[in-house]
Amino acid sequence: MYKTIENEVTKQATPKALQYEFYQYDVERLHNFSGLIYIGGIGIWVLFDLIIGFIGDQRHYALSLLLVVLLLITVGVQRVARKARHFHLLNLVYVLMICLGIRLGIEGLPAHLHPTWLILSASSILYSASVLPLSREAFFGVLGIAWVVLNPFMMTTLSLFDFSGTMVLLSAVFISALTIYTYLKLRRSKLHNYIMAKLLIEHAYIDTLTEIPNRRAFMTRASNHLSTPPESGECYLAMVDVDNFKKVNDVYGHDIGDEVLKRIAADIKHIMADHEYARLGGEEFGVYLSGVTQADAERLVNTLCQRVRETSTHHPATVSVGVTRIETDTLHAALIKADHAMYESKLSGKDRYTFFRPD
Repeated sequence: MYKTIENEVTKQATPKALQYEFYQYDVERLHNFSGLIYIGGIGIWVLFDLIIGFIGDQRHYALSLLLVVLLLITVGVQRVARKARHFHLLNLVYVLMICLGIRLGIEGLPAHLHPTWLILSASSILYSASVLPLSREAFFGVLGIAWVVLNPFMMTTLSLFDFSGTMVLLSAVFISALTIYTYLKLRRSKLHNYIMAKLLIEHAYIDTLTEIPNRRAFMTRASNHLSTPPESGECYLAMVDVDNFKKVNDVYGHDIGDEVLKRIAADIKHIMADHEYARLGGEEFGVYLSGVTQADAERLVNTLCQRVRETSTHHPATVSVGVTRIETDTLHAALIKADHAMYESKLSGKDRYTFFRPD
């Protein structure tokens, strides 16, 4: 199964919407890691600036202090920024300030060392950018800012036409190519892993036929609701069963039976959109109503019965519903009660709902 999904993912182009979803997920997952990269970058720059300040006897203390304050503000903004597009823009601002700070710092070094330090600084920035959760546009924006501001041929004695200049140029091209390759490979790998994880989760928790949650998803979510009772209202569990479904399959065939199931699942999804619902198996569906009154529960299940009954199709259908109030029950016990109430609806004539009665 894993290999099959992997082959399908690698053969298909990723839709834009899914890419944006991945960017958002990646930014949230690596939020703390990105903050550490920012803080580490500030720490390294401050240490570099202090060393150069002593060696080169620079007098840029006020500018250095202002830059540190601005960088710390970007870290504070990064801690609260959760949107991917905000992080991408903030990262460009951060890189621009770091690059300007490096340009300011190397002025205290001997002139012949400037190109070397500019290349090393640009390499460090590009490597950091390659592991950050950046979109392709944001990454190439970092690449452009780094080489424009930290251009080893700008404001230095280096000439492009001598041997040293040629070697520096080749080094810059090699570093850029290696970083771009690393970023694209990592990005593609992470994107494919995200898509495969998403597909595997859908296969595990979504019913393939009706495209609504399956029994496993329902039991998990309902159990979570059961462990955290609502602040107001009550909880009810409803079992929904399609009437005469075996006859539909026998007379019209399984294809028509599948269409009936998909239509009823769509009705449940529409009416119970604010609650948990699922196909439990066969022609049975479950609904978990949390934070409602008994009147609310009656209105919802009655609306469901009416909608299924009145939907105009070539193969009309009805449903029988059993409802139970969940008090101190386990989920398994509540399902048994709702199932008994549903069979009471069947015995009473079908196409109706019944509340569970202890007697």
